Amino acid sequence: MKILVTGGAGFIGSAVCHHIIRKTNDSVINFDKLTYAGNTTSLAEIESDPRYHFIHGDICDQPSVARVLSDFQPDHVMHLAAETHVDRSIDGPATFIQTNMVGTYVLLEAIRAYWNVLDHARKSNFRFHHISTDEVYGSLGRDGLFSEDTAYAPNSPYSASKAGSDHLVRAWHRTYGLPTIISNGSNNYGPRQFPEKLIPLMILNALNGKPLPIYGNGKNVRDWLFVEDHARALHLITTQGVPGEKYNVGGNAERTNLQVVQTLCGILDELLETSPHRPHARLITFVADRPGHDQRYAVDTTKIRHELGWEPSVTFEDGLSRTARWYLDHASWWRDIG
Repeated sequence: MKILVTGGAGFIGSAVCHHIIRKTNDSVINFDKLTYAGNTTSLAEIESDPRYHFIHGDICDQPSVARVLSDFQPDHVMHLAAETHVDRSIDGPATFIQTNMVGTYVLLEAIRAYWNVLDHARKSNFRFHHISTDEVYGSLGRDGLFSEDTAYAPNSPYSASKAGSDHLVRAWHRTYGLPTIISNGSNNYGPRQFPEKLIPLMILNALNGKPLPIYGNGKNVRDWLFVEDHARALHLITTQGVPGEKYNVGGNAERTNLQVVQTLCGILDELLETSPHRPHARLITFVADRPGHDQRYAVDTTKIRHELGWEPSVTFEDGLSRTARWYLDHASWWRDIG
C-alpha cells in the first residue's frame, strides 16, 4: 500500500515514516511544508529507501495537494501536518487557525475529489486518518479519563483549532461519506522532538547548566506516550480502523510535570557522571503559569486495546532514558536546528 503522510518531517510524522519503512511493507509519501519544526535530517536514515518519497508542499495549497494525490495515487492518507505548541498558539493563534483548520479543510476537499473518482475496490479500501490530540477534551479533575465519547471543551487556541479540524473531518464523513478516522493521542515524547517541548527542553538546558523552568507549581498532570508506540498505533488505526470511528491513544503513564523533570534529572545524573551541573534537580525553577493551563489529561485506551489489539510497549522510565540517550548521542541534530 502507498500511504501519504502530511507533516512527515515533524516529530510524530517522522516517527510514522520510520515505522512504515522499517516495520511494514508499505511505501510512504511524505508531504511537508518544512516549517521551523519540520526537519528532513530526521529522515536521513530512510531517505534512500525506494519506498520513501519526500514532496515539499503546503496542505493549504490545494493545487499542490491535488497534484501529489494524482501523481502518487495513495491508498491511505495520514494527516499529521499541524501547528502544535500551545505557547506559540497563545502568542499567535492565527497560524494555528490557518494550518490546523483551513489546511484540514483544503486537504479534505482535495481528497474528496480524488476519492470520488477511484474505482470501486480502491474507493472501498481508502482511509483518511486525521491525527489529533487529547487536549480537545479540555481539562480533567483529579479522577476520571477521557473516552471517545467525552464532550469537546478545548481551552487553548491550539486545542480549539484541533477540535475544529476534528469536527470538519467528522462532518466530511457524515455528509459526503468520505471514509475518515480520527485518533486523539496523549502527550508524546521521544527522539527528534523540537526543543521547545518540555522533555527535550529540559535535556538541553540541563546539559548547559541552564534553569529547568516548570510552570506554576509543577502539579499539572499529563499522560505520556512514547512516540514509537504512537507511530505503531497510528499505522494500525489507518490500516485496520473503522471509518467514522475515533480512537484514543495513550501511554498509561500519568505524571505531574514536576515528576517528569525530577525523573529526567535522575537519568541525566547517571548518564553524565562528570557533569559540573549534578545533581541536575538543583536547576529546577518554577515560573509563572501558562494562561489557561489545563490541570490534567488522561485517556481511556480500552477501545483501541480491545478492538485493534494495541497497547503501549515502552514504560515511561525506559522511554525517558532512551530519549535522553538519543539527545546526548545526536548533538549535531539539535545544534543544527537551534
